[in-house]
Amino acid sequence: MSIERVKNYFKGYGMEERIQEFDVSSATVELAAAALDCEPQRIAKSLSFLVDGHAVLVVAAGDARVDNHKYKEQFKTKAKMLSPDEAEGLIGHAVGGVCPFAVNEGVDVYLDVSLKRFTTVFPACGSSNSAIELTIPELEKYSGFMEWVDVCKGY
Repeated sequence: MSIERVKNYFKGYGMEERIQEFDVSSATVELAAAALDCEPQRIAKSLSFLVDGHAVLVVAAGDARVDNHKYKEQFKTKAKMLSPDEAEGLIGHAVGGVCPFAVNEGVDVYLDVSLKRFTTVFPACGSSNSAIELTIPELEKYSGFMEWVDVCKGY
């Protein structure tokens, strides 16, 4: 199970106890915000794309929307989100629990600047009913991100 992979990943840092699991779904920004009792924009959603034949994750604020022009400028290709089957196979997590932790080898992770306005954010942890609260420096450290990007509208 994907959440077990993420728990094992964070166990290596002595942080697995910070993962929160819910009795309700947190598979969408709105559901996650309700489960966590926080603002939807603080949900760090992981969007999965195909770039030059390999999987890319862009972690963005819950209220952010991809700007196709900015995306094409950054990645030199049109934004093409992975299907749910592709996401699970290429990323290693099913849609609803996609996160930048314990991903398959070769997945590039990017953090969108839309997240920088928050002290802490809540990414999923590999299942449709989990999350972890991380500071932005912690998100940088544990996501193994490549770089900050600006691919969303209005940021």
